Amino acid sequence: MIEVQGLAKRFGARVAVEEVTFRAADGQVTGLLGPNGAGKTTSLRVLAGLLRPDRGRALVDGADVTRQPAAARRALGVLPETAGLYGRLTAREHLEYAGRLHGLAGRRLEAAVDRALSILDMAGLALRRAAGFSQGERRKVALARALVHDPRNVLLDEPTNGLDVMSIRAVRRHVRRLADAGKCVVLSTHVMQEVTALCDRIVILARGRVVAEGTPAEILSAGGAPGLEDAFVALIGTEEGLN
Repeated sequence: MIEVQGLAKRFGARVAVEEVTFRAADGQVTGLLGPNGAGKTTSLRVLAGLLRPDRGRALVDGADVTRQPAAARRALGVLPETAGLYGRLTAREHLEYAGRLHGLAGRRLEAAVDRALSILDMAGLALRRAAGFSQGERRKVALARALVHDPRNVLLDEPTNGLDVMSIRAVRRHVRRLADAGKCVVLSTHVMQEVTALCDRIVILARGRVVAEGTPAEILSAGGAPGLEDAFVALIGTEEGLN
């Protein structure tokens, strides 16, 4: 379970998030939506332990990411906005490195890497260096790296960005399987089709605050619209920044 309680973060005079509170339950995909600059990535970075909040708390399975960072990170897999790969390492080496950081070794590490490579049909990438990867291939490796230690909670920032149609379908199937296996998944995306296909609950941010939260049906009702995109626009109060 992931919980955010009264989260606030400023960068100088700019307010990134202000009193953001939401809960993402186990066994569900929780979609984090909002226009550019709404506070989605800042919230995810606080949850990942990459930013320290000015106020409030972020909890991963009850562990405070600021006060108990090691415990929170052990229970968390993170796909960031950018892949951040090392060009000289192969896909397999990236996963082995990430697995070792999470305490895997020997046969457990080998099995975990093989499983992560198979999730996205990455056998053809396993022994290739990342320097020659396409954007989609880099995204696949970054996602497999986030899942190699079989975390109980997963943060996905635009997980299908740059992927081809078949890879998008594979990622969506696996995200659904993660939730069906009882894991907590928080998904940030601009793709409404992805929200419709995957999300059990939706949290909408605008101007650094939560403006709506609920099931897709509840969001539709609150927005007074027949489709999620129209409901989203109605709830944030502006079309500025929409992709």
